[in-house]
Amino acid sequence: MNLRRDLPASLVVFLVAVPLSLGIAFASGAPIIAGLIGAVAGGIVTGLLAGSPLQVSGPAAGLTVVVAGLVHQFGWETMCLITACAGVVQLLMGWFKVARGALIIAPSVVHGMLAGIGISIALAQIHVVLGGSPQSSPVVNLIGIPKQLSLVNMQAAILGFLTIAILIVWKKLKAPVLKAIPGPLVAVLTGTIVSIVMKMDVKRVDMPETFELTKLAPPEHWGPFITAVLTVAIIASIESLLCAVATDKLHSGVRSNLDKELRAQGAGNLVSGLLGGLPITGVIVRSSANIIAGGASRWSAIFHGVWILLFALFLGGLIESIPLAVLAGLLVHVGINLVNLHHIKELTKHNEILIYWATVIGVTCVNLLAGVGIGLGLSVFFLLRRLSNTNVKMEQREGKWHVQIGGTLTFASVPRLNAALSTIPAGHPVDIDLAVDFIDHAAFEALHGWRENHEKTGGHVDIDETHEEWFKPAQAGTPRQGKSLPGVKA
Repeated sequence: MNLRRDLPASLVVFLVAVPLSLGIAFASGAPIIAGLIGAVAGGIVTGLLAGSPLQVSGPAAGLTVVVAGLVHQFGWETMCLITACAGVVQLLMGWFKVARGALIIAPSVVHGMLAGIGISIALAQIHVVLGGSPQSSPVVNLIGIPKQLSLVNMQAAILGFLTIAILIVWKKLKAPVLKAIPGPLVAVLTGTIVSIVMKMDVKRVDMPETFELTKLAPPEHWGPFITAVLTVAIIASIESLLCAVATDKLHSGVRSNLDKELRAQGAGNLVSGLLGGLPITGVIVRSSANIIAGGASRWSAIFHGVWILLFALFLGGLIESIPLAVLAGLLVHVGINLVNLHHIKELTKHNEILIYWATVIGVTCVNLLAGVGIGLGLSVFFLLRRLSNTNVKMEQREGKWHVQIGGTLTFASVPRLNAALSTIPAGHPVDIDLAVDFIDHAAFEALHGWRENHEKTGGHVDIDETHEEWFKPAQAGTPRQGKSLPGVKA
């Protein structure tokens, strides 16, 4: 513990976390207090057990669309049980050390998922900014914007767009003193003060008079419930682990223990669900604020959870003065920022932009699982295309066929290989120059089988390996298991 650094950093993170937690609870269709409960659990429980010392956890925008759908499908009491069970799944995943496995999902799918979620949030909350209510899906929300504009509530719109304007301007400020103050706090405070001074008649946050533990309700049908648990557990785990990796890039201290962090996230979700809070993940906005403010250990995250708990217990009345349009403006800004232009440029350079946009469209036009499924399917398709990137050149000289095979020879390239070799007439002599960096068993069987069949017709086949040898060891019954190290003879 380093109180000199952790205490001030925890206050900064607290000021960032409160408005975001309230806004995410509002967008999720959950009780407002659920956002604060999740933030407390993420700060104190996950912070105490954390494997990523400077990561700060709490309710995250990345789960908003999922939670909103599940609350609508199951009800809030069952949603809390889903959160608790998802925490148990995360504990088991961390115990079995599968954290690294969650990072195999292509960045294009993850960024596309977050962008789709961001667009969905923005389309829903713009209706609240205009004084209305969000509809059932992003597509319906998009189509309904013209109608909502004709029914606009000017007071709500002024507050919502004022909040968005402050967040945009605050992000561009260069003065260190002003940048040290969290933009979301400034925007929410300003919008709230304006609404009170101008005596605006707008809907405001409704807090319960007393805190009571939510009674967890079992589902009527267990199949959809189990699917929901796994969905929340997997998405929350991926988002937390990616955030931990990103957080490590922002500081030079102790690196993250991902399996330990996954268990900490599971414990946080278990406690949050049992107490009636939102599901939590590692949150890059809070984590980066923690690092920029000078946080030195996990105690900055723990202290921020303590401040939120004290705030909820003793200053809950202040929360009820916040207009819903202000929170909606905050969420529109958060949603738009999930569409990261830097990521789009990088994915374009690496020829993965199609996967990104397919995921975005799937998430916004169908649902989150369908979007992720489409993205994963396309990633596998392009992976197979890369694995089948085999060059086969053939020519006939002086009565002999010369075949050059280069690239990677795998099961995915077998059809192309067979099609090329089948054009060689029976009985002709063949020289094959094999210049590949890898041969799998399926490709070896295809090439070896063709050679045997061709030689049965009277032809002769010579296979020369011009780079590392893969075919000969496989033919001898001792196939190579991996590439040789640089400078080591194969």
